Amino acid sequence: MKCMKCGKPAFASVTSEAIELGFGLLVIRDIPCYKCEECDEIFYTGDVAQKIEEIVAEAKMLMQETRVIYYKR
Repeated sequence: MKCMKCGKPAFASVTSEAIELGFGLLVIRDIPCYKCEECDEIFYTGDVAQKIEEIVAEAKMLMQETRVIYYKR
């Protein structure tokens, strides 16, 4: 896969995201992604982006202050 930002090769990897929800912080770990070798830009496939949106929506209903969620669980 090529980087959408700089056009250099991107490789399969995993990452973590911290998302501020206004009333707390959600951390999602082990998210599959593509990472650019040159500029370190991170890209998600459509299905991964959709899963992240689902996790965020669920966390908004369940959340208190801080929560760590693993992508694969």
